[in-house]
Amino acid sequence: MSKISSSLTRRNFLAGAALAGASSMLPGSLFAATADNSIRPFRIHVPEAAIIDLRRRLAATRWPDRETVSDQSQGVQLAKLQPLVQYWGTEYDWRKAEAKLNALPQFITKIDGLDIQFAHIRSRHPNAMPLIMTHGWPGSIFELLKTVGPLTDPTAYGGRAEDAFHLVLPTYPGYGFSGKPAKGVEWTPPKVARAWHELMQRLGYKRYVAQGGDWGAIISEVMAIQAPAGLLGVHTNMPGTVPPDVVQLVRTRQPVPAEFSAEEKAAYASLDIFYNHGFGYAEMMNTRPQTLGYSLADSPVGMAAFFYEKFATWTYTGGQPERAFTRDEMLDDISLYWLTNTGTSSSRSYWDAAQLGGGPFTARDVPKVPVAVTVFPGEIYQAPRSWATRNYHNLIYFNVVEKGGHFAAWEEPALFSAEIRAAFRSLR
Repeated sequence: MSKISSSLTRRNFLAGAALAGASSMLPGSLFAATADNSIRPFRIHVPEAAIIDLRRRLAATRWPDRETVSDQSQGVQLAKLQPLVQYWGTEYDWRKAEAKLNALPQFITKIDGLDIQFAHIRSRHPNAMPLIMTHGWPGSIFELLKTVGPLTDPTAYGGRAEDAFHLVLPTYPGYGFSGKPAKGVEWTPPKVARAWHELMQRLGYKRYVAQGGDWGAIISEVMAIQAPAGLLGVHTNMPGTVPPDVVQLVRTRQPVPAEFSAEEKAAYASLDIFYNHGFGYAEMMNTRPQTLGYSLADSPVGMAAFFYEKFATWTYTGGQPERAFTRDEMLDDISLYWLTNTGTSSSRSYWDAAQLGGGPFTARDVPKVPVAVTVFPGEIYQAPRSWATRNYHNLIYFNVVEKGGHFAAWEEPALFSAEIRAAFRSLR
């Protein structure tokens, strides 16, 4: 229920025209040539009727009974969700969220038949390093916005000019304003990884680095495995380092091996909580995304509850995401999924990847491309260095920090940005 506005800022239009002219001459494409490899300006304007419909649905919510326990063990508590939904339906202003995105130079390009929407922010500093950074689920480009300034203009945030980046922030297929894949088992992580390299080539970046958490971590690591020419290195804040035999031990609820180090035992305990007590959301998306999608497409409160639980569980806040995010910040992200009707299509990304086997944290062997890792204390599990060194054969950076969780760039943008600068410094 969204559309591209016909009104474009002069800056975005001129930048888009220049990029479109350069893109058709880039060699080495990983995809077959199409009639239109152009990069087109993009601007968001959601029709007012969609916002009115959202408020109508929120006002007509039929609430469930209150949970029968005094904690969050049954899921999102009624007393937490009701005030957020009331604010969403009466005071929240999507137009402010829209303005945040439209303040960035945004574009769209077609790769292998699918529209990929992205923001492209060039640094004013010479010799800035190109960086493609990927969001996850239930996140979006909103979770990365606070890092745009620190990464593209570090001198304005206490950093050094030589640590500047040109940023490319793509929207994952099936999410937000990117296209929705029409066939199953097509846009899997290996294909998305190849598409991201194609995007960087179209933008004229011969040498670049990649970063991500959640899906972004998986895509960045798969890119490192594919090792396309020009990829200098990757950084992950959700590393896939867990040996497959350890995943099997956790999933069958075996006791932690006695020979594990203290760090490995702590990681094992976190994985046990995730796989055996908090994996239900992923099992639904891995196996029945369409069934789940009917609720996500029809009930904004159902979507809000589904997402809010992850904000509560995966932030470094003790289950209180309001300590990390404002109400508007959470609702910006939830509204983006609702207004683009991508609850179902984003869930299918889990199903697509599940057909290939493996899991979100299962070790991925990266033989050559440099890998950098930051371990945040509120991440789903804290990767031990011992596991990272086994499968990242060129581990150039490994650091454990004291703040932040799964949504690291969103929760701790200054710390996150400092980590990105440090992680890639040796590759410049």
